[in-house]
Amino acid sequence: MADSEHDTDDGHDSNDGHDSGPDEDEQDTDRTTIRTGREFEQEYRISAAEAGEFLVDLGEQLQEDDELTITDEEWELLFAFGEPVELEVDFDGVGEPELEIELALPGRPDENAPSVE
Repeated sequence: MADSEHDTDDGHDSNDGHDSGPDEDEQDTDRTTIRTGREFEQEYRISAAEAGEFLVDLGEQLQEDDELTITDEEWELLFAFGEPVELEVDFDGVGEPELEIELALPGRPDENAPSVE
């Protein structure tokens, strides 16, 4: 899941009017940015392959940085996370078996400790 905000440099002069850069920028500005202070939830019913691709992309972001960017056509979510990360595996084998995997990322504190002098 590529973030088009990071992929806008296509080597063309942005003033020539023939590249797709401005359209991508306009599309990005149409997205709602989900910010701290809001509650947001979106549920998807997708194939296992699509879920796997999403999880791989998410895992790569977790390994490379301490900030996540998750986007959809209509919204983007920027999240600076801290440690420790909570991972829960829940298996219900009764009736219709179901496996649930939950990842909880705490927000990164934005304050520094006071000084002791």
